[in-house]
Amino acid sequence: MNSQDTEQQHTVPAVSSHAAAKKQTGFGVAPSPFNGVKLELGLLLVAGVVIWLAAESIIASVDGQLLLLAGYGVAAALWLTFRTRRVLRRCAEEAAARGPDDIHRPGQSSS
Repeated sequence: MNSQDTEQQHTVPAVSSHAAAKKQTGFGVAPSPFNGVKLELGLLLVAGVVIWLAAESIIASVDGQLLLLAGYGVAAALWLTFRTRRVLRRCAEEAAARGPDDIHRPGQSSS
């Protein structure tokens, strides 16, 4: 075997972009207009767990603790509902601004 044959045996096939994307390290989320709402949901869940764990030292009575947690849960749900509706409204306005010809409907080709 000559050196040229050895080089041909050791070539690495091209890696597809999908396989290259899988090899990236770290945490990634696909682009979505709801990513901000997802982040807020995570933060509200963490804050809820912290409030739940600290409720006994914040308020002595069990009824007060339940009221605190229920109030936090209702406030968090209202906030997330408000944010989700705002994102949906913005998406609808952007779709309306693009026009009806740019909307992709299920069962139709996008070409």
